[in-house]
Amino acid sequence: MKASAFLIFFSIVLVIYGLVNSYIFIRGLQAIPAGSCWRPWYIASFWIIASTFVLARILERTYPCGFTGIITWIGSFWLAFMLYFILIAVFVDFARVINHFFHIFPQLFYVDYQKTKLVVLFGSLLLVALVVAGGFINARIPRITKLDLHVKKKAAGEKTLNIVMASDIHLGTIIAKRKANRLVATINGLHPDIVLFAGDVVDEDLAPVIKNDLGANLGMIKAKLGVYAITGNHEYIGGAEAAVKYLREHGVNVLRDTAILIDQRFYLVGRDDRDKSRFTGKPRKELAELMHQVDLSYPVILMDHQPFHLEQAVKQGVDLQLSGHTHHGQLWPFNYITTAMYEISHGYKLTGNTNFYVSTGFGTWGPPVRLGNRPEIVQIRLTFD
Repeated sequence: MKASAFLIFFSIVLVIYGLVNSYIFIRGLQAIPAGSCWRPWYIASFWIIASTFVLARILERTYPCGFTGIITWIGSFWLAFMLYFILIAVFVDFARVINHFFHIFPQLFYVDYQKTKLVVLFGSLLLVALVVAGGFINARIPRITKLDLHVKKKAAGEKTLNIVMASDIHLGTIIAKRKANRLVATINGLHPDIVLFAGDVVDEDLAPVIKNDLGANLGMIKAKLGVYAITGNHEYIGGAEAAVKYLREHGVNVLRDTAILIDQRFYLVGRDDRDKSRFTGKPRKELAELMHQVDLSYPVILMDHQPFHLEQAVKQGVDLQLSGHTHHGQLWPFNYITTAMYEISHGYKLTGNTNFYVSTGFGTWGPPVRLGNRPEIVQIRLTFD
């Protein structure tokens, strides 16, 4: 991405982030009585916590260490708190507008209005803390999604292929050693023939991945036909060349606009992420161009990180497309946005002779929290004629 474009993008995000936090801050401050000894503590602690996310994005690139990890965890959690604080604040203000015209609040609310505001403040804190805690626990318990799919093509050798697929792992500071161990143990426990990572294997910055030696975990995956991956948008955000080099050094075969015949049985096609042009100025290859390398009499499996333009896979004769990226919103109510944006926000769909699966992802971006969906590892038992 050009420096000027990045600066504009970062400035817009920073302004929005500042405005949202300012709104939450003002609404919280109004609940604390003027002259209260708690006001200075609230002001200082709020802005220190609110600044940690921005500070962490800078420090992760320039000074990865234990302190940076702590800042990153605090800042990541704050994003989840910020989301639900703003939803509550907007809901309360909307209720106040309705009350202005229709007087829906009982008189009890006005007996001691300052006390009412404090009750709402502490009630909101408790509610959001419980919601985020529940989402944190949920994000740490991935499910195994199992599918039995059939491709109406002949394949040499064994007629069944055991695929284990994961997307959006986001290895880094938040998804570190413990969760990487769980990923590898779960995958190996499914005894895969082949393992497919559908993009965003690493988070934006490679430094914490190297520091925690997470590549060593990936090197322990056992699959007789190998481990394959594609780039996602986060590989490009952090620098795709370095990320790809690191993954390949640790036993992960990264396909970049490439089609290969595996075990003389099926083709595996891996597309570079569609954001390649935004970050490098160079477009990825069109799917039609990639499919020129493919003999369609063989089963064809395609990995494409972002599930856009699914009709192209159908047109080109792909038998199974695997994608991720959406996280199915990760945090409610963002799932409504991803459902509106993508033909498949998550799950399975058959169009023509093409099977599609879009995973909710194994890891998280930003908050280590999931609400409204579960992280997953997908096992696909693919049979051929």
